[in-house]
Amino acid sequence: MSKVRKARKLRTPNVPLAVGPTKPVSEDSASAVRGQVTEPIFDYTHTKRDLARIGMLAGIFIVTLIILSFFIR
Repeated sequence: MSKVRKARKLRTPNVPLAVGPTKPVSEDSASAVRGQVTEPIFDYTHTKRDLARIGMLAGIFIVTLIILSFFIR
């Protein structure tokens, strides 16, 4: 890997810059759309699975340390 870094203004973010319709909206449909607010839908199933796995591993390690502490004494 090189140690050359891009200038901050040349970097691009990994997130989309705009959310919503990308084509221009006509005046007739704009008045109907103004009342509706669309919110992004996020999918956290992978994150929940990872957190459950981390919690399970942490619990196993804590129980293992407690069991080992009885053998050390």
